[in-house]
Amino acid sequence: MFAVTGITGQVGGVLARALLSAGRDVRAVVRSEHKGAEWAAQGCEVALADMGDAQALRRAFSGAEGVFVLLPPVFDPSPDLSESRRVVAALREALLAARPPRVVCLSTIGAQASEPNLLQQLSHMERELGTLPVPVALLRAGWFMENAQWDIEPARAGGVMASFLQPLDRPVPMVATADVGRVAAELLRQTWEGTRVVELEGPRRVTPLEQAAALAAVLGREVRAQVVPRDTWEALFRAQGMNNPLPRMQMLDGFNAGWIRFEAAEADTRKGTVPLQTVLASLVERAQ
Repeated sequence: MFAVTGITGQVGGVLARALLSAGRDVRAVVRSEHKGAEWAAQGCEVALADMGDAQALRRAFSGAEGVFVLLPPVFDPSPDLSESRRVVAALREALLAARPPRVVCLSTIGAQASEPNLLQQLSHMERELGTLPVPVALLRAGWFMENAQWDIEPARAGGVMASFLQPLDRPVPMVATADVGRVAAELLRQTWEGTRVVELEGPRRVTPLEQAAALAAVLGREVRAQVVPRDTWEALFRAQGMNNPLPRMQMLDGFNAGWIRFEAAEADTRKGTVPLQTVLASLVERAQ
């Protein structure tokens, strides 16, 4: 039995389906019976637990041969990142009590960076869960290709893909959530000792210019990549409703300056198989 948090999301869903297809039992860790109904219908056991409730998480993880941990994303955090810190503390307490034979945590490219930025939420998770007395795999994923969903409508309507990633000819490690879920499922079925780091990206790195060209091919119209000036970011993010845009801006600065990166050389990272154009085609189909 494998306990899967974040099962209602893209990565967790792919992981769970991969395990089910392999004939393995899955326990869906969800906040409500409503969210678990779809997975119960597919044969999963359902465990109800809020991600900040250590006791409920302990019960959800107990008896599992492996646990997949996905920290709920907080894109507009408090300055002290208290939201994610509370969840990490509950996860650590629950995993320490349940002692599963292995834990796979979804982390991120750049989790090793010390500079303040939005991804420090996952850096903190790595520090706290990476010292558990059980085998832990930290799966550091590149920039999700699915982030391009926000580019579909502007590109379709106006032929412009606004890019916060710049310069436009800088290759970025990107990865499809399908590859992330698949690799996470593989890791859960492996055995190892201590803490390991797996850095995962797609088949090849992609520039914003190449992303615009791929989007143009899928949409069947010209699409131009356009830099979003750095001095406009704060006003744009606040207009979107953010109260604390600084961590997000720092994260983008990190990608653009190159200090948010994989620790391993490009030749040594694990490569997925799903190309960007496949993901874009699926996003466009869903948007229609």
